[in-house]
Amino acid sequence: MGIYEELQERNLIAQVTDEKEIRDLVNAGKATFYIGFDPTADSLHVGHFMALCLMKRLQQAGNTPVVLLGGGTGHIGDPSGRNDLRQMMDKATIDHNCECFKKQMSKFIDFNKAIVANNADWLLDLNYVDFLREVGAHFSVNNMLRAECYKQRMERGLTFLEFNYMIMQAYDFYYLNKKYGCNMQFGGDDQWSNMLAGTELIRKKTGKDAYAMTITLLLNSEGKKMGKTANGAVWLDPAKTSPYEFFQYWRNIDDGDVMKCFKLLTFLPMEQIREIEKWDDSRINEKKELLAFELTKLVHSEEEAQKALEAARSLFSGNANSENIPSVELENYSPASIVDLLLLSGLTTSKGEGRRLVEQGGISIDGEKVTSPSKIIEIKDSVVIKKGKKVFLKVIAK
Repeated sequence: MGIYEELQERNLIAQVTDEKEIRDLVNAGKATFYIGFDPTADSLHVGHFMALCLMKRLQQAGNTPVVLLGGGTGHIGDPSGRNDLRQMMDKATIDHNCECFKKQMSKFIDFNKAIVANNADWLLDLNYVDFLREVGAHFSVNNMLRAECYKQRMERGLTFLEFNYMIMQAYDFYYLNKKYGCNMQFGGDDQWSNMLAGTELIRKKTGKDAYAMTITLLLNSEGKKMGKTANGAVWLDPAKTSPYEFFQYWRNIDDGDVMKCFKLLTFLPMEQIREIEKWDDSRINEKKELLAFELTKLVHSEEEAQKALEAARSLFSGNANSENIPSVELENYSPASIVDLLLLSGLTTSKGEGRRLVEQGGISIDGEKVTSPSKIIEIKDSVVIKKGKKVFLKVIAK
């Protein structure tokens, strides 16, 4: 089985432009392919996970990845999959975010055998009139408006700024094709229209063929994007989402999503995954634990994954004193109501949310349920707060 067939068996491939050519190139390790990452934050998140895993798989099969950082396109923002205009960032923020991305990507990509490029190097210095003459003349506005990434925005309003994004992404592919011989672009399935624009531009400008392949979006069984919690995105930066919280996210996904995530995200051999798929329903928690361990190991380290596993097992057995439980230190803490403590510790985002949790019986302190929102909590050294059935936090008073 070649890498292309493995991607198929893992249900990773969504759409391709030229299946035979793509299969032959990637199986022979002769693809020079790029995936773009716009630096919209200072950390990658679970939404980037699929692309990173794909790059790692293809590089292991001998192909050359081009990691494209969107230092230029980040000034505009991709309208795909969005209902509103992205927040505008200044150049210093974009550059900082790009550096953060590179550091996190090094856990997935061997940069000694990859190309790292930043489209700020060619997009920011373009002459607008020259760009319109060289590139804009090859784009039909009628075709662009039929693209899914634009159609969904037409009712709410699509700015001319965002309208240019497809042309800029297509130019990226054309530029990388000329400079590095990049012959493929891979990305999420919501990027299909933008990617086709790139292959078409290369064909019109050079007469050569280039290829595109989209990968399955990471959706749960309800069709919603995975990687979101009540507190926001699940980040790959341990300072934003701790290894324990990352582990717990995967440990607590819906039963129906477990095998899909094994195939899409882990690097366990397919033979092993097929065996896991045969386990009966009584072993669902064992499956989830293994999935969470493998993904935490991939993103953080085997040591961090082991710590998270031990903490989860400790809490499940009723031992709330595990040293690996997430913790927060409160400086100059003085006795406060449980509602204020939940807010101070970051377990809730408002007093109203905290009050509802307490009234619904969803909060315990050191194993004892708190029933009154006005209850005053004294902390000598530390307490362990349990929120709902699965969230634990050690609060340390300083």
